[in-house]
Amino acid sequence: MNVQELKNEAYKLSVSDCLILANSIIQSLQDDLRPRPNRQGIAQRMIGLLKTDEPPPNDAEVEAMLEERLVEKYLK
Repeated sequence: MNVQELKNEAYKLSVSDCLILANSIIQSLQDDLRPRPNRQGIAQRMIGLLKTDEPPPNDAEVEAMLEERLVEKYLK
């Protein structure tokens, strides 16, 4: 069906059906024109957010950090 045939059929619709059709067309256009976020590469960019030049803490350092946190939380 070409555009002219579609227009001719639209004139045959009731007012409520015409409004439904117009709403559907507008919604379709909004969906097509709305910019979609670039999901590719987001994970790659996020990987570097927490990256540092420091080596990860060893078990003793983690234990000391946890103990320090508990002291701050419960004894101060």
